[in-house]
Amino acid sequence: MTVDRRSFIKMTSAIAAGGMMVPAFARGAGHLIAPSDRLNMALIGCRNMGWADLSGFLQHKEVRCLALCDIDKNVLASRAKELSELQGQKPDLYGDYRAVLDRKDIDAVIIGTPDHWHCLQFVDSCEAGKDIYVEKPISNSIAGCDAMVSAAEKYNTVIQVGQQQRSGKHWHEMIGYLRSGKLGNIGRVHIWANFNYAAIKSPVPDSGIPEGVDFNTWLGPAPGRTFNKQRFHGSWRMFWDYGGGLITDWGVHLLDMGLWGMDIKAMPQKILSSGGNYLYPEGAHETFDTLSVTYQFPDFMLEWENNAGVETGPYGRNYGVLFRGTNGTLVADRNNWAVYPEKEKIAELTVQADGRDHQNHIRNFLDHVKSRDRNTACTIENGSLCARYAHFGNIGARIGGAALTYDPKKGKFDVSAANKYLQPEYRSPWKFPGRGR
Repeated sequence: MTVDRRSFIKMTSAIAAGGMMVPAFARGAGHLIAPSDRLNMALIGCRNMGWADLSGFLQHKEVRCLALCDIDKNVLASRAKELSELQGQKPDLYGDYRAVLDRKDIDAVIIGTPDHWHCLQFVDSCEAGKDIYVEKPISNSIAGCDAMVSAAEKYNTVIQVGQQQRSGKHWHEMIGYLRSGKLGNIGRVHIWANFNYAAIKSPVPDSGIPEGVDFNTWLGPAPGRTFNKQRFHGSWRMFWDYGGGLITDWGVHLLDMGLWGMDIKAMPQKILSSGGNYLYPEGAHETFDTLSVTYQFPDFMLEWENNAGVETGPYGRNYGVLFRGTNGTLVADRNNWAVYPEKEKIAELTVQADGRDHQNHIRNFLDHVKSRDRNTACTIENGSLCARYAHFGNIGARIGGAALTYDPKKGKFDVSAANKYLQPEYRSPWKFPGRGR
């Protein structure tokens, strides 16, 4: 079954609309909880996954949302109305996230903005003493990943990265099966993602900025540009200044499963990457609709493949992760994982998902905020690892496919042409964290 971002968000919003997410403090005096037990939150970036995340948080009686922040007044007004109905309390509204962080009564923030904003908003949130639920990928650059990990460590911030598969029951069961050794020696991990939304097939001309949109703030540290609706809500992911295409959007989820399955926490020996816009060469997207990456390790290889604008794939799945061993092949996606034996060496097996990955992930964050244990289901360190792997693939293809090795101690590649992609140049007056802000 094809699962896309839009379907996931619709499902989450539908649950909220059905009245299942009204927190206890809105239900009457007999069910009030002590103020000391509440977690006061704010949402920065109110469309799509930001709203889906907040909707999940509002299922928990200890959570209330005091503030919403967005650069689109239309989105802000719509979400404020929905939130008021859900929790029986009007949120305060902001266009500048820094005003949210100035509030001492806000304990934690959700960062659901486009990728190019994550690093700066995250570091500022750490400095302001907020715990953070940040959407993936944690940053649109490797240097951004470094800055965010450093900030979280410095300020002892409790972080949950929105890679919710880390909290999925059937994913944990998959990891247990892999650890059992039943697949035998695993020589190849293959990961793929094929989605229509990642190819913008028919370009449209630039246009005026929509009423109510603060586009200059939306651009933020990214280069100045004229407005185009295909570089804005949602589809910004397919432009290098803001996102990285399918490998940074779906890739961090699926690469995470491949790395977790093989128990990898370090850098690959070598990265070989090739990509281009071959399926839709006249499309508006800058990121690669066709991309292949091989990450080499001493005793196996991990491969990434994406094809944007199509939705078919191996084993009838448009996305997935595959582990090929001497005794059989394991294939997984968010619906289930299945084992296909090699000459009946092991038993055929299918394990279904329970659909609670997102709910479990949010509960995990809330529990860790209370305990002050930074070892959440998806730490900032793990989010950084997966984002790096995604960026490695894009960078290798952007420099023409040269083999790359990355030295994390030096923070550099062995090919100088690749190093210019490590850190973006921030547009004034914004300054990259760690450079004399």
